[in-house]
Amino acid sequence: MAHLMQYLLKTITRQTSKPIEIIDITAEVSEAVTASGLDTGQVTVISQHTTAFININEKEDRLLEDMETFLKRFAPKDGNYQHNHNPLDGRDNAHSHLIGLLMNTSETIPFSKGKLLLGQWQSLFFVELDGPRKERNILLQISGI
Repeated sequence: MAHLMQYLLKTITRQTSKPIEIIDITAEVSEAVTASGLDTGQVTVISQHTTAFININEKEDRLLEDMETFLKRFAPKDGNYQHNHNPLDGRDNAHSHLIGLLMNTSETIPFSKGKLLLGQWQSLFFVELDGPRKERNILLQISGI
């Protein structure tokens, strides 16, 4: 019997509260995959922003603090950036765009039996680099059978 591939879209909307914030979205993505009713496939998770990104890494409080410190040091907010002289949206956020050069806009994660196939220490994060923001959108495209 042939199985027909299905595609579903879901948007997760989040509010952020800090200039740089690393938010664990693993449970929300996992719940969306389970709710899809699909058994096997993949979910692509994409940030719909140019100053917020998707990352797979380890969830450990001290490591998350280290990550935030690293990002702040890599491209300090108070740097002399050309983009900040006349920003399109009035935000001095060149540092956020520069940090984003090292990050992924999306991640694709396989799933089987309705469960994400992440490694033992892997969690899925939404990384805000230009907060706080009232609304950030994360698009999920779930495909499978």
